[in-house]
Amino acid sequence: MTAVSDRPARLITTGQAARELGIDPATLWRWVKAEYVTPHSKTVGGHLRWDLEDLRGQIKRLQARDE
Repeated sequence: MTAVSDRPARLITTGQAARELGIDPATLWRWVKAEYVTPHSKTVGGHLRWDLEDLRGQIKRLQARDE
């Protein structure tokens, strides 16, 4: 899901990621369902975990694609 990096991923919840981005968690869920963004991982219970730096990169690539 994410590229290998020199730094360990700091994984956060969907709610935390949404707060950092200034969006509603439902928006982030819609983006996942539409396959605009991909979480770093999913827990056994189905909760998404995000690497915020990777998520910001995914969003940046989407914005560049749409310009």
